[in-house]
Amino acid sequence: MEHAHALSIAEQAHTALAPSCDRIEIAGSIRRLKPEVKDIELVAIPRLVPAGLFGDEREVDPKFCAIVNQWPKVKGEPTGKYTQRVLPGGMKLDLFIADAENWGLILAVRTGSAAFSHQVLGRRWVQRGYTSVGGRLTRGGVVIPIHEETDLFALLQLPWVEPWAREM
Repeated sequence: MEHAHALSIAEQAHTALAPSCDRIEIAGSIRRLKPEVKDIELVAIPRLVPAGLFGDEREVDPKFCAIVNQWPKVKGEPTGKYTQRVLPGGMKLDLFIADAENWGLILAVRTGSAAFSHQVLGRRWVQRGYTSVGGRLTRGGVVIPIHEETDLFALLQLPWVEPWAREM
C-alpha cells in the first residue's frame, strides 16, 4: 500500500487508541517513510486503571481493550505484549504493548528496519554485554530501563540514527 494511504489508516487507529494510552506512536515502515507499506505497526503504553476489590491493583484500561477488540483478532490480546488485528479495509495492525521502562527499546526495535534492529542494535547490545529478555534489556540479571530511543542509542554508544535512515 502507498505510504500516504497507510499513514492515513495508521493515524485513524492511533486517534482511536490515544485517549486510553499514556503514549502511542506509529512505528515500522510508516515511521521510516517507506514509499510502500505492507502493515501498520503501533507501539502503545495503555493507561492502567484501578482494579481489584479495593482498587489496589491495576489493569489495562477496558476502553483500550474495547477499541482493540473491535478489530478482528489474528493473534494476541490487548492486555499482553503484542496483538495483531485486521483494521477496516483489510490492513494488518501489529500492536506492541510497552511500558515506561521499555518504551525506548520497543519503539526502536519496532521502527526497524528488521535488519537494522538485528544487525546494528541487537549485535551492539550483545557486544556490550546486554541480553534482551521479554522486551527488556538486562545485564547480569538486572533490567536496564530504556525510557526513550535516545537512551538506547546512548547506552549502546551509537550515534543517533533518524528512523528514515535505519536501513541496511
